[in-house]
Amino acid sequence: MHELGIVFHIVKTVEEIAAENQADRVGKVVLQIGEVSTIIPSYLEDCWKWKCSKSPVMAGCELVIETIPAITFCEDCRETFATVEHGKTCPYCGSGNTYLIQGNEHQIKEIEVADQEQ
Repeated sequence: MHELGIVFHIVKTVEEIAAENQADRVGKVVLQIGEVSTIIPSYLEDCWKWKCSKSPVMAGCELVIETIPAITFCEDCRETFATVEHGKTCPYCGSGNTYLIQGNEHQIKEIEVADQEQ
């Protein structure tokens, strides 16, 4: 379960950003996860709740997950296509001379500071 390690890294990063900006609490984090990143969102959410409960800055912080679609590029016909639907074979020309251009990454998109009264 690499999701726990990912959550530890994200929470540490968000806590550092909150400290740099004199924020006492973070209310929401929007995380983008690639469709073929091997990160299981439900595992990530469980780890998130546990880790945030251990941090005064992150306690009760909402996690919003957005999926980045996996897109593959064909070097022969120069077209892009949906990776999950077609795999590594180009649906336009049948070539296997392809590579993934997006959908394997994960990144913090947005950090929202919590209202003081929360």
